[in-house]
Amino acid sequence: MLYAYLLPIRYAFLTFPFLAFLFTLPFLIVQYRKYGYVNKIRVIVIYSLLLYLLTALYLVILPLPATRNTCDMLREAYMSLVPFQFVRDFLKETGVQLGAPSTYLLLFRERAFLQAVFNVILLVPLGVYLRYYFRFGLIGSAVAAFALSLLFEITQVTGLYGIYECPYRLFDVDDLMLNTLGGLLGYAAAPLLMRILPPAAKLDEKVDLKSEKVGLTRRWIALQLDLLVLFPAALLFMRSGDLRIYAIVCLLYFIVLPYLTNGRTLGKAIVRIRVKGQGERVSLKELLIRYGVLYGGIAGLHALFVWGAAHDAPPLLLALCLGTTACVDIAFAIHLGLRLLSRDKILFYERWSGTKHGIF
Repeated sequence: MLYAYLLPIRYAFLTFPFLAFLFTLPFLIVQYRKYGYVNKIRVIVIYSLLLYLLTALYLVILPLPATRNTCDMLREAYMSLVPFQFVRDFLKETGVQLGAPSTYLLLFRERAFLQAVFNVILLVPLGVYLRYYFRFGLIGSAVAAFALSLLFEITQVTGLYGIYECPYRLFDVDDLMLNTLGGLLGYAAAPLLMRILPPAAKLDEKVDLKSEKVGLTRRWIALQLDLLVLFPAALLFMRSGDLRIYAIVCLLYFIVLPYLTNGRTLGKAIVRIRVKGQGERVSLKELLIRYGVLYGGIAGLHALFVWGAAHDAPPLLLALCLGTTACVDIAFAIHLGLRLLSRDKILFYERWSGTKHGIF
């Protein structure tokens, strides 16, 4: 029976990295937007919660049947609506005798007992998370634990919402009661964790956003959001090869817009950063130098190659442009890698223009 529980846990740990990868980008955007930075304790709590929920789900639905035709798996009924049936099953099957302590160890071999214990344990961590991080009260935690347990039971009784023709696991009212009890036990045990970790309400208490440095990861996310906004214009340029489209878009989005918004593009605004100059407001000169090097120089070589390909430029000229672009890209990648490994994160075009990123 223990193996039946260990197998889903193993699958949860194997698939968690893929889920975490998909979860990371929206998680970072929310953290930057809501708090202005990423707190390490919050990262540990949220990702451990994600792993726990994945494990709990796998414990509920795995192992999956080998066929969609599951109508013969539960021949008697799909639901057990009689409360405390697990007590009757235990009394019927047990070999434990109250007057004989030597038989107490048999508890750990009793199917009904172990199933009840695991159903309680399943939602104990949820109660801890609800009280520590989400700051739920006793009633709120009980309702949340019951709701999650009900979601699990509905998932089972619907055959994974119609994926299987019939339920392959029983909807059991005892599971609802035991799971909810586990959530409440976790709520009661949460103060033990709260002695080790700082209170969730005070995670951001001593953080000074003005002194927080803007990392390259945050800047990369802002750039990807900007590129998403400019994707239609990029498609139009790729099809036409018209350099005027490229020049106008870069001028308006990366120079005029930040000048009017004091260093913000849409992507930067979403993650709460902006380009700062030497003064209170970033100057047009600083923006021209910064983005002139980036989009007129480095990215401009790529645009020039697209223009040449669209206008049937001589192969020798295209090869020369491609070789130059590759050399510049390699040099920039090396420079970026060195900055990642060093304490000085300032890139060369920031040093030339006297600009940097700040949090607002």
